[in-house]
Amino acid sequence: MSDVKSIEPARPPYPFEDYARLVSHLSEEDGGGYLVTFPDLPGVMADGDSVEDALRNARDAFESAVAALADMGRDIPAPTFKPDDVAAPDLSGKFVTRVPKSVHAQLARRARAEGVSLNSLVLALLAEGLGRRSGRA
Repeated sequence: MSDVKSIEPARPPYPFEDYARLVSHLSEEDGGGYLVTFPDLPGVMADGDSVEDALRNARDAFESAVAALADMGRDIPAPTFKPDDVAAPDLSGKFVTRVPKSVHAQLARRARAEGVSLNSLVLALLAEGLGRRSGRA
């Protein structure tokens, strides 16, 4: 007897291609490869050894997230970012910010506890926060 719930696939109201995807290179410390996140779908992410693998896995994560949201009776967020918006040529994807030492220490402890780099943790927290701020979570 299995405790795993079977969820039926759901047709998304917007196609995968309409959602912006952020592709980030993962450090060797994080296992290498690439990470894909969705600004409009906080918590939905995938990785892969190559950009192509990561994007293929991201499509699967997207479809799974849509099915789970539909199964729970939750709304599927509409895309608010266009893929071209996040790939703007004048943005490098890198910025530097200062935080209080206490925040830095708390982030470092949490990253260590979760077994990820500080960079990966901060990226995930930023994506989640942006989603919540825009009313998506």
